[in-house]
Amino acid sequence: MDPAAWTFEIDLPPDKMAARVPALRRYVPRVVKEAVQEIEQTVPAYVRPHDPRYAAVLADTITLALEHFIDLLERPGTGSAEILEFCWRLGAGEAREGRSLESLQTAIQIGAGVSVRRLTEELESDGLHTPAHVIAQVAQAVFGYLDRLSAAVGAGHREVAAGAEGDMAARRRHLLDLLAAGGAGPAELAEAARKAGWPLPAEAGVVALRARDGEAARPALDPDVLAGLHLAEPLLIVPDPDGPGRRAMLRNGLRGWLAAAGPAVPLAEIPRALRWARSALDLAGRGVIDADGPVDVAAHMPTLVVMAEHDLVTRVAGRLLAPLLEVRPSQRRRMAETLLALIECAFNATEVARRLHLHAQTVRYRLRHLEALFGETLHDPARRLALHMTLHAWLIDDAEGAEDGSGAAQA
Repeated sequence: MDPAAWTFEIDLPPDKMAARVPALRRYVPRVVKEAVQEIEQTVPAYVRPHDPRYAAVLADTITLALEHFIDLLERPGTGSAEILEFCWRLGAGEAREGRSLESLQTAIQIGAGVSVRRLTEELESDGLHTPAHVIAQVAQAVFGYLDRLSAAVGAGHREVAAGAEGDMAARRRHLLDLLAAGGAGPAELAEAARKAGWPLPAEAGVVALRARDGEAARPALDPDVLAGLHLAEPLLIVPDPDGPGRRAMLRNGLRGWLAAAGPAVPLAEIPRALRWARSALDLAGRGVIDADGPVDVAAHMPTLVVMAEHDLVTRVAGRLLAPLLEVRPSQRRRMAETLLALIECAFNATEVARRLHLHAQTVRYRLRHLEALFGETLHDPARRLALHMTLHAWLIDDAEGAEDGSGAAQA
């Protein structure tokens, strides 16, 4: 027997069931027409006034199902592979059209209800009286039959939807790889973006990622964010990173991740922005940059620039900061932090006191001490930028040295 075949338990002798089959077949066109009309009235998704193919497909589907059901009543064990394959293709087609199964399942239930009601009425009108318990058994058989057809529809939909989802994910990964690597021409990018269903923005931001504890949950992100979680060094590409709600989306969606978000750049500059973001991520991982939430790369530009040429700055520090290195190690860091704040606050003692949580008089005392150490060079505008950069690097090294016990303060 066909493994796809099945039978129904109906308390009606075969000869009496056979007597009803010709009448049932005659009523199929009428029942199909009524079922199609009711479905179109109830399920708007199946109403296509300018495309009669939808009504024709719907009618063909109901006809095929009804005729096969009647075949089963007449010849129990009739093969069902063909109808199940048809239903699988039906579900697959819905998935390819991007529709859910909700409308189709509703249509199936409506078709079943109309079929049971109308076929029973027609048999009675022909004088082929059927006992109530047999009618109930037939109705139960109809709905069981449709459950099996619905399962085949669902299998087709799931298989194609999963494949489509996988294909789309692969296309989005390919697009992200092109953007991150750079070098792709406008036409290649446009075609890859079209296949990925991703409208090309004029600018985008890059976010470098690292799981905080070695493993983190998949980020919860807006659907237009390209996620490169498949990479050894994960990253995101975010269209319109400065748009409404974008920062909050990253902050909330990247819990469990160490992240550094670069500024918006033209698409051709994404590799450069990625380099900035990964540099910031490295500094955040070392504790140089605070990383309670996604690090704003632009806000830490001085530190990034300084650390990019760290060796040079370290060599210069021995000369520029030589007066500071004469201070006792216990005072050296406090004086360096004060000098950095003074430079950044235009030597406004009140503002420095507010930033460092000190009394203004304490700041003025330290300023006089620094002036005694550096002399007139302390206020030389031509040296101020180099001094500012060098202090940034020295304080970072000093903090890291204090953690490992070496201490830049001993230099």
